[in-house]
Amino acid sequence: MPGLNRIGVVCQEEFDAESAKNLSKDGGRRGGVLEVFGAVLTLLSAAFFCTFPLSAWMCAKVVQEYERAVIFRLGRVVKGRAKGPGLFWIIPWLDVIQTVDLRTVSFNILPQEVLTADGVPLKVDAVVFYRVVDPSLWVTRVKNGYQATQTLAQTTLRAAVGAHTLTDLLAQRRGVTERMEEALLAVSRLWGVLVERVELKDLTLPVGLQRCMASEAEAGRRARAKMIAAEGEVKASRALKEAASGLSPVALQLRYLQSLSSVQSSASIVVFSLPTELLDMFFSHQQISAGR
Repeated sequence: MPGLNRIGVVCQEEFDAESAKNLSKDGGRRGGVLEVFGAVLTLLSAAFFCTFPLSAWMCAKVVQEYERAVIFRLGRVVKGRAKGPGLFWIIPWLDVIQTVDLRTVSFNILPQEVLTADGVPLKVDAVVFYRVVDPSLWVTRVKNGYQATQTLAQTTLRAAVGAHTLTDLLAQRRGVTERMEEALLAVSRLWGVLVERVELKDLTLPVGLQRCMASEAEAGRRARAKMIAAEGEVKASRALKEAASGLSPVALQLRYLQSLSSVQSSASIVVFSLPTELLDMFFSHQQISAGR
């Protein structure tokens, strides 16, 4: 039985190969016949216009500066680049024209609910700018290119945002958009499209997460404020110590009296001065008692 199966597979492969050869021969013959038939029709059309020159106005077509015309003659694209801008000639009963706009087109990507790499739910929307650079590919490679490009942009946006954390999205938005442009260009260039720019418009966070981030930012600012105040106190004490070390006892006493005079007096504050000698005796007595 295994031998019969192998023989059946070999026979099937030979039959497929022979069928492919026959189809290629038939296709080549049909293609050659159609090419000859098309050439004959083209010559008859040229002879008709030579015989009736007034009918040539039917062959004149005009496209704008920002447009190009792709011509299909008997179902096949006419060789060469797309026609335009300006005046060009066609064969009315043999040619079909499709006009392509070369101007930059922009569209908004609807808000997409995406889960980031660190598990944060987001709503992201963006705007994409693109233009057609090869009208022939735009007409022959894709059907409804605007919808195809929009769908591709939506899926690319979801994939790009889902591959990054929330911190990366907030700090490196330009890097994310550049990766989106590269991903879109890799696919859309096969359609004759050039993606010029992608911009993230808005990142919408849940309300609870916004409150948590605001609380975290506020706590961080308070901590930094306290550290700055503490550093200022340390610098002020060092400066005061350096200034006091250079004063004589008499100057230090005068500075002490001047500081007392600058204190505002009120009913709840009573200020009185003590001799520095008395304070020195009090401090020395405390040091002696501590040593014992």
